Amino acid sequence: MTKPVVLSYSGGKDCTYALHVLKQDPDWQVVRLLTTAARPHRRTSMHGVRIELLKRQAASLGLPLDIVWLDEDGRDYESRMAEMLAGYKKRGIERVAFGDLYLEDIREYREHLNASVGLGSLFPLWGIPVRELAKRFIDDGFRAVVVCVDTEQLDASFCGREYDLSLLKDLPDSVDWCAEKGEFHTFCYDGPAFRKAVPFSRGEKVLREGRFYYLDLLPATGP
Repeated sequence: MTKPVVLSYSGGKDCTYALHVLKQDPDWQVVRLLTTAARPHRRTSMHGVRIELLKRQAASLGLPLDIVWLDEDGRDYESRMAEMLAGYKKRGIERVAFGDLYLEDIREYREHLNASVGLGSLFPLWGIPVRELAKRFIDDGFRAVVVCVDTEQLDASFCGREYDLSLLKDLPDSVDWCAEKGEFHTFCYDGPAFRKAVPFSRGEKVLREGRFYYLDLLPATGP
């Protein structure tokens, strides 16, 4: 029997590919997407993408999007997330899925938070070698753009580049091809999971906190 699951969704490549994998698994049906965003700026946490673009992603993926709105400092994350998760539990949803790959501390944190309201956790990409996963993402026809770079781990020139084989070739050996340690973040805008590509235009690049280089993506009208 197919079981409903909510997918934690940042708009990036890994969670989008997790959706792709889950769609092919007869045991699970993704019924909703869940994201967090900063209320003052109306942008997603970490990636800094305008929430309007995430809504357009969800529409193209054919799934409703739930947004946990956070204060700018994010200190209310656990309380607000627990409230949302408890609501899923009351509606008969038993698990939340994540696109995490191998960091045990992150997995344990997510499992603990879910378990606090009686939910289980699912990690469909867990343990897949990162270089294999990166190539599968590209070979399967997904497209993404780098929207944030941690300049303490990767040169700022990578911000704004397409996530493709050329980028993988240019990454220094110290950088994980899937950026699991936060070296960079992406916005996935096309691929087999989408009904149509999510149109956008490129805005300015901004350095924040003296470290993180962001590309501002602007919602655009498609053809």
